Amino acid sequence: MKDFAALYRALDASTSTRAKQDALQRYLRAALPADAAWAVYVLAGGKPRQLVPTKVLRTLAQQAAALPEWLFDECYEAVGDLAETIALLLPPAEAPLRRPLAEWINLHLLPLRELGDEQRVAELLLQWRTLPDDERFVYLKLITGALRVGVSRLQVTQALAAVAGVDAKTIAQRLMGYTHPQARPDETAWAHLVEPVAEVVDGEDLPAARGGHPYPFFLAHPLPPAVDTPEALAAELGSPDDWLVEWKWDGIRAQLVCREGQAWLWSRGEELVTDRFPEVATLAAVLPPGTVLDGELVVWRGGLVQPFAELQRRIGRKTLGPKLLGELPVALLAYDLLEQGGQDLRQVAQHERRARLEALVAAHPHPSLRLSPRVPTAQGWAGLAEQRAQSRALGVEGLMLKSQASAYGSGRTRVDGVWWKWKIEPYAVDAVLVYAQRGHGRRASLYTDYTFAVWNGPPEDPARALVPFAKAYSGLTDEEMKQVDAIIRRTTRESFGPVRSVEPTLVFELGFEGIARSPRHKSGIAVRFPRMLRWRQDKPVSEADTLQTLSLLLPGAKA
Repeated sequence: MKDFAALYRALDASTSTRAKQDALQRYLRAALPADAAWAVYVLAGGKPRQLVPTKVLRTLAQQAAALPEWLFDECYEAVGDLAETIALLLPPAEAPLRRPLAEWINLHLLPLRELGDEQRVAELLLQWRTLPDDERFVYLKLITGALRVGVSRLQVTQALAAVAGVDAKTIAQRLMGYTHPQARPDETAWAHLVEPVAEVVDGEDLPAARGGHPYPFFLAHPLPPAVDTPEALAAELGSPDDWLVEWKWDGIRAQLVCREGQAWLWSRGEELVTDRFPEVATLAAVLPPGTVLDGELVVWRGGLVQPFAELQRRIGRKTLGPKLLGELPVALLAYDLLEQGGQDLRQVAQHERRARLEALVAAHPHPSLRLSPRVPTAQGWAGLAEQRAQSRALGVEGLMLKSQASAYGSGRTRVDGVWWKWKIEPYAVDAVLVYAQRGHGRRASLYTDYTFAVWNGPPEDPARALVPFAKAYSGLTDEEMKQVDAIIRRTTRESFGPVRSVEPTLVFELGFEGIARSPRHKSGIAVRFPRMLRWRQDKPVSEADTLQTLSLLLPGAKA
């Protein structure tokens, strides 16, 4: 693992894309196949299920370092990262032993999950006694599952393409499903990643498309704010008839792969979710073999798409009984056909793929398969703008604009054409910062993760109080973060481990994409994708918004 630890340090120390790419390629060319297979897995975002409970890891590290709990907590607060804290505090290894990365993971780390409490503690202590000092940090990052190093999946794909001499699109195809939590990459997996393309038909690497593997998802670009009027849309995009316009659904993006009489359902995050949506999996008995659909998983009831909060009820359940399946039936809203009869259609123009999709859905009706409807373009961009303004009433996030001539690309690219997401403006409220926590990685020395609250009553209520309702960590500039951090340190009331409660002095405009009732939250409300839109230095805390303001944003609420 010595070489992988050195790679990690090199990647973490550099901000140069070229330097990171060079480091990746050097490592992949020199590494043992099994080590390279695991390195790609973790750098591309793969995380095995939790190996050791965090509480166990903290307690054992505190004991091994011979520190009182309060001092360990102070160290953790100062460092801001558990793996780094433990790596710094552990005593030197008694008998350092070098092991390859794959050996560490396969024979020493993964088995930790299956051990009893006493066995796990004994094994961890033994590992720490033989763990070389320069490998500690990466080792602990692997255990905690927090190995983030500023390398994107695209950069890993590009490095693999350069090392293998294979087109990056083919590598992206081969990586689909590679980082699944249950995956166990080995020499065979590595050989498949870098093998030469033996046979190419219409740009398709045939071996990569067999079995249940999905295709890389084609991702949309946000429509620039400047292109947000009918006039600007016409100047930038031409006639709306050149675009396939659909609603932007608020569900889970997924690919349904039907091959060899089986169905595989993959989320955009490359998680295999077939078992979570059994009604959609039954499409394997209806659709022809060699069919791959791209679409959105939604709760479909009474002929309508239900709010995302309904789908969350399905996601959060470990068991899916008949009652839940009956109350919250899920369907796939299909909006693209990527494979038909085993033929890769990704280079076929969007308008033809759509025509084939419509014919397929019509020929194979099923309650769990719906066609994502087109949005009429006859009224031009002005008419589309009016329809977009009705998005929230329809439970959608805006419009999708897909070039009729575009192919189906890989990732967020414009090489094969373009998809635009024309989203509605986010919900926004003014909220008060009440708790703060240090960030991670390069932000570990600053308080950058915040909890926000709103008032539970009007200004005239003397008993009103601030009620937390959302957490956010994005939206501020580096300079604003430093200023907020200084204020948090001056206005701290109490510390709870890494979290500080602060005097309510800071107001921020908070934006979010969705809102729903939630009995699990003290406020009774949950919001989706909260982020800071701006720091309201012009607004006093007393004028921040209230729970009533939030309640009026709920679907179906009456003013």
